Amino acid sequence: MTNMKDTENKDDPWTSDSASAKNAATQNETSEKKKQENDGNWEKDVINRLAFAAINEQRRSRRWNIFFKSLFFIYLIGIFYLYTPSDTKDLKSGPHTALVDISGPIADDAAANANSIAGGLRDAFKHKNTKAIVLRINSPGGSPVQAGYINDEVYRLKEKYPDIPVYAVVTDMCASAAYYIAVSADKIYANKASIVGSIGVLMNGFGFEGTMEKLGVERRLMTAGENKGFLDPFSPVSDTNKKHMQSLLDNVHTQFIDVVKKGRGDKLVDNPDIFSGLFWSGDKSLELGLIDGLGSAGFVAREVIGEENIVDFTPRPNYLDRFAEKLGIAGAKAMSVLFSSSANLQ
Repeated sequence: MTNMKDTENKDDPWTSDSASAKNAATQNETSEKKKQENDGNWEKDVINRLAFAAINEQRRSRRWNIFFKSLFFIYLIGIFYLYTPSDTKDLKSGPHTALVDISGPIADDAAANANSIAGGLRDAFKHKNTKAIVLRINSPGGSPVQAGYINDEVYRLKEKYPDIPVYAVVTDMCASAAYYIAVSADKIYANKASIVGSIGVLMNGFGFEGTMEKLGVERRLMTAGENKGFLDPFSPVSDTNKKHMQSLLDNVHTQFIDVVKKGRGDKLVDNPDIFSGLFWSGDKSLELGLIDGLGSAGFVAREVIGEENIVDFTPRPNYLDRFAEKLGIAGAKAMSVLFSSSANLQ
């Protein structure tokens, strides 16, 4: 009986179709769930990849930031090492020729100012291993006041240290206030093509009074003291002001001439052009007695002084200032952009 019922149920099309439908529905439901799960996993995978990509990019930016900052500080350390004065090492080597550079315009706000140059000279003179001093000059001139301070200091130090001679060596140019300093040396050397001289004084400017009239512009200058507006470029120059100015220039020129005669003495030839403001080449300057010979700083140290070991006593800007100068404005801007960009990526 049981077998017959089973056979009947098995052969019953209604019962068989119902079971197949249920199985199909179950399979479809399972497939749909798997599809939804796969869809959900795909979205999660994309989100995870984007998140990890962002994290990796941030890490990469941070690493580059650390790299550039490290490189910058290594560069700073290198500059510090290169430009930190190494005189202490050189001074231990024994007797030497001390070198002090006077380069560029001579002015209170320039590298070649009296305070700086005098400081280098004092350090050079007082060192026990200094055999002689070389003033290496390459300057078009400048302030007679600053030059006067340096000239006076050289004479004072020579009197204090009588066994240490001073030599001036001209490279490209030694004119005007630069020559004012050079004559304080015991001897002056130059290259045959160097420019030497320009023993004179000048004051220049512009006058715009005619231009003002053509433009219809009125100059309103009020002073207490009739000469307080002296040399105003927008006002005419009176004969009295011209005479006063010429007297002042002549006075300073006379001081200059006296300093040159004191330093050069009978070495100068009798030629009025020497004090006229003209300048000459090195070989012609030798003929006029403006210099004593032809030669470089190395030549003087080796052949004249007899001590070719040269130690530089020239006062230098601190290493940060020199770094900024070497790096330049363009480099500084590039660094600024780099660090600001790195900061934004963090």
